[in-house]
Amino acid sequence: MSNFDSLAYFLPELALTVLIVSLVLASVLLKSDRDRIVWIISLAGLAVTAVLLAIQPATDQSIFMGALAVDPYSRFFKWIFLVATAVIIIASPYTKQLDGSQRHEYYLFLIAVMFGLFLMASSLDLIIVYLSIEIVSIGSFILAGFLKDDPRSNESSLKYVIYGALSSGVMLYGLSLLFGMAGSTNVFEVQAALVVLPEKAHLTLAVALLLILVGFGYKISMVPFHFWTPDVYEGAPTTITAYLSVAPKAAGFALALRILGTAFGSTGDLNIGDWSPVPGLAFGSVIAIFAALTMTVGNFLAIQQNSVKRLLAYSSIAHAGYMLMAAVILNGQAFGAIMFYLAIYLCMNLGAFLVTIFVHNRFGYDEIDDWKGFGFQAPLIAVPMGIFLFSLTGLPPTAGFIGKVYLFSVLIEAGQYWWLALVGILNSVVSLYYYARIIKVMFLDGEPTDETVTGHPVMTGLILMLTVPVLLFGIYWTPLMGAVQSSLKFFTQGM
Repeated sequence: MSNFDSLAYFLPELALTVLIVSLVLASVLLKSDRDRIVWIISLAGLAVTAVLLAIQPATDQSIFMGALAVDPYSRFFKWIFLVATAVIIIASPYTKQLDGSQRHEYYLFLIAVMFGLFLMASSLDLIIVYLSIEIVSIGSFILAGFLKDDPRSNESSLKYVIYGALSSGVMLYGLSLLFGMAGSTNVFEVQAALVVLPEKAHLTLAVALLLILVGFGYKISMVPFHFWTPDVYEGAPTTITAYLSVAPKAAGFALALRILGTAFGSTGDLNIGDWSPVPGLAFGSVIAIFAALTMTVGNFLAIQQNSVKRLLAYSSIAHAGYMLMAAVILNGQAFGAIMFYLAIYLCMNLGAFLVTIFVHNRFGYDEIDDWKGFGFQAPLIAVPMGIFLFSLTGLPPTAGFIGKVYLFSVLIEAGQYWWLALVGILNSVVSLYYYARIIKVMFLDGEPTDETVTGHPVMTGLILMLTVPVLLFGIYWTPLMGAVQSSLKFFTQGM
């Protein structure tokens, strides 16, 4: 499709572009009440983007001469990015961490990161893959170090930049190897070249895969590319920590599943029932090893943490490992299980971090032991926190339990990787220890009191709103799985 004709299918991204320009102009021209007005403009722009995304034609095609895909798969992830960004922007005025900061710049960079996330979900070209990751990374670097007077925030941004630059360079070299073997940056043409690759080039192909996994692994906090995660999550504003734990991670999975599944598959059609890698590539075994390491390292390091933010950071590493389990198969069921889990992970992880923001705002607490008696002081907030933690563990009747059942069932039905499902189950048992530790401190270690603490209605409302799907989809998950199944349609070159 020509560039001009493609604009009709690029309206949500165009709306974000107009919104970014509007925020820049508002930041420069407004002198009074600038932060509040920019906040309102940001939410209005997100509402317009949501409308344009909802009315976007239900089609499966490429735009801008094959650079981007417009298909149900990308739209599903764009809704995740949109919801995550909206929740963070709504909550941001009510966090004390950002007091004294230039919030209008903060909203601007959040929208810019969201634009990059939209591109990541739709990328079909290796150049667009790299550019979209860099858009997200640069905005994330700035947001992680947004608390300029906080040494920990400065440190988190510096570490994020160093690890991000290194991983991007390594991934770019891997992409260049693919280009050298295929002579094209289009993912379908790369796949067509790799499937007939002579045996003597298989080692180069394996090296390219490993190098590309460095870049994707960095985005989803996959071991051993996870070292930035705890320090960045701890030093960044908690709202940004919550955002980084959900939106870029989802985008990393969206991009990795599409690009790796297409380029390294025996066929360029991800809509087929069974997926197999190109000849000579032990794709499943490599991903299985990374998944087992990611789950185990994330959970066992989380046990040692006393800071709630660092605990949730290592927890997010472990959850990346759970989702990687299904990626060793990459059939339709695996895609559906990962997408389902990402949707509920959005709710339970954002909810847990919003409670952390509430506690820090009201009490200034960060250590787990400081949360003693919180269940008696603020039951309306502590009970949802318990629900979020139970769901992250994977206990019924929460959505986290259903999500893990789908992930484990992919491996069990495949049969070949049953041992990885066993590793995942054992890791879920391990995670129960540190999640239950927070619940114990909140409800069992404190003294009962008749004085209850309430927070801002907006923060309380967001926390309760996120609790609803965590409970609802644990009991009746058919609507969400139906949405996932209807989104399992990818653009292919033959369409």
